[in-house]
Amino acid sequence: MTDAPTLLFCVGATKAGTSWLYRHLSQHPDCHLRTIKELHYFDMLERRTQPYYRRRLRARILALKDAIADGDTRPLVGRQLRDALAWKAVIEAGEGDAGIAAYLAYLDHGRGDRRLVADITPSYALLPEARLRQMAGLGAATRFLYLLRDPVSRLWSQARMLASRRAADMAEFPSRAVAAMEAMLDAILRGLPDREDYIGAIGRLRAAIAPDRLLLLLQDEMMTAPGLARLHGFLGLSDMDGNFDKRVHEGTPLALPDDLRARAQRALRPQYDFVARLVPDLPDSWRRNMTEVHG
Repeated sequence: MTDAPTLLFCVGATKAGTSWLYRHLSQHPDCHLRTIKELHYFDMLERRTQPYYRRRLRARILALKDAIADGDTRPLVGRQLRDALAWKAVIEAGEGDAGIAAYLAYLDHGRGDRRLVADITPSYALLPEARLRQMAGLGAATRFLYLLRDPVSRLWSQARMLASRRAADMAEFPSRAVAAMEAMLDAILRGLPDREDYIGAIGRLRAAIAPDRLLLLLQDEMMTAPGLARLHGFLGLSDMDGNFDKRVHEGTPLALPDDLRARAQRALRPQYDFVARLVPDLPDSWRRNMTEVHG
């Protein structure tokens, strides 16, 4: 066992490349990631949702045990079961110092001399400043990453993800996706920002976390060799090529209707303007939507 590792919190945004990042870091020789990508530990503390996650975890454990009983001898399945059982023990450890100690021990177990452990839970971006400060205080080497994706594309990707879960068959998928997009846009226009709210998320992160421990990175930049090298440097990792051709959880393709795109551009205009002030050299995909918004 070495000294305390770097602890990375990737706190969002949803549908902005967090699954690709998880796979990349899982394959990096300097990193030790458990097989559960999104732990939701601080969600549970903040919102008292432990019963919900216990139910999900019990179902996962039963499915893994059934797979092994049916003859699935792949090492990954055995590792997933061990991780699920260990995570169940963390949830049952309760709150306070004992719970935090169990959480950190879970991340560290089996690390050896690798430099980094990680909790990649995009919904952490919705946490209040006080909870983010608690997370930042877990160690001097704690780092936070917030990934940003073109707002319209990100919202449409989330709508398609929700539709794929709700649609009974593919014939129903397009209408479900449009309905999900319309519902999210209605919520935004009613002043109920959620995962598309870069303004709120970045404001809370900047208020709670020291600048040298927070990296804001466009998904477009991460998916390039220089951008990935920048991320590796921020995390203290040796450089490693990224598999930029491999998309993870890309979702079912579906064109965004023009009228819905125009409505999304109008609703998300404040997000574009905010990010443009932070990142003057925005990619063409962002600029196209901004031009149409302002046109």
